[in-house]
Amino acid sequence: MQVSQLYIYPIKSCGAIACPNIRVTSHGLAGDRQMMLVNAQGQFMTQRDYPQMTKVQVNLTADTLTLEYENFDPLVLQPTLEGKLHPVQVWRTQTLAIDQGEPVAEWFQRVLKLDHPCRLVHQSPHHPRAIDSKYAITENDTVSFADGYPILLTNTASLEDLNRRLRQTYPQAPPQFPMNRFRPNIVIETNEPFGEDRWQTVTIGPVELELVKPCSRCIIITTNQITGERNPQREPLKTLATFRQQPGGLMFGCNVIPKTLGEIEVGSQMRLTIKN
Repeated sequence: MQVSQLYIYPIKSCGAIACPNIRVTSHGLAGDRQMMLVNAQGQFMTQRDYPQMTKVQVNLTADTLTLEYENFDPLVLQPTLEGKLHPVQVWRTQTLAIDQGEPVAEWFQRVLKLDHPCRLVHQSPHHPRAIDSKYAITENDTVSFADGYPILLTNTASLEDLNRRLRQTYPQAPPQFPMNRFRPNIVIETNEPFGEDRWQTVTIGPVELELVKPCSRCIIITTNQITGERNPQREPLKTLATFRQQPGGLMFGCNVIPKTLGEIEVGSQMRLTIKN
């Protein structure tokens, strides 16, 4: 088994960046989901309500982001940690985040055709966001603006199994879905579908990761990550419901917390420990 893909999403629910290697920090992969869009009340905005967010392409350099959307003029942003602090909310957690200014807020409102104001905010290093204590492995575990956990891990055999079931359900014109529907950080190449259900830890190079909770899936996986269009049959969510219903939802992939930090890269072999 080895790492086959690595991804970060600098702005929550916007476009992915594939990485040949990446540094694992205490709150996730470096640069992952450090920013997000919020509405005027500080509530986080995602593809659940705004599927067109996936069409925002994000290009990252050492100190700038270039944002592109269809035929609109690109916007170059230099993220700041010195802006105004806003109260923001991601699910049930609240924190303070740093406003990134008027030009980028206006750009997002225009390109996404929003009928309400929005702000782009950056996570504040002085206002960490804690992981749900029920699943944290230490009292100091923190997370970015990801839904709840620092890193999302998926496995290639699980996707192959799902697509096989879709071929059986739709023999005339089976939809086949790529891994980007599940917006993972780390993709493991393996031949054991849903093997992560029984993995306790994964070690990649110097980094040890603890698997703490299966990942419950929502309407986002029905969204084409290139076009922003939703699958009219609600696939692959509908098929996932036939065999991956567990307490807490329809599960695909696993949420993990770093136990040790360091750099990982595509092609790295991995070691496992199995749950008792």
